[in-house]
Amino acid sequence: MEINTVAKIRKDLEGCIGQKVILKANKGRKKTTVKEGILESAYPSLFVVRVANEYDSIRRVSYTYSDVLTSAVEVIVCSEVDKETKIS
Repeated sequence: MEINTVAKIRKDLEGCIGQKVILKANKGRKKTTVKEGILESAYPSLFVVRVANEYDSIRRVSYTYSDVLTSAVEVIVCSEVDKETKIS
């Protein structure tokens, strides 16, 4: 079993910039949100996803790599050939 670290998660996400991702975020008290967007950029401590909502406005949401490490956020990368890759 491979042990994930913040550096490995950052490297994996940096390789997926510009690709479509699905975010499943745990908001606490049995509340989860699912958002679909484009991985826009990856910074040393966080990554940014551009999300379009039903009102045709564009929002940007950011999460830290430790959110992915602690399973507060699940990131699924969708490639062009309908192959999904989970980053955790």
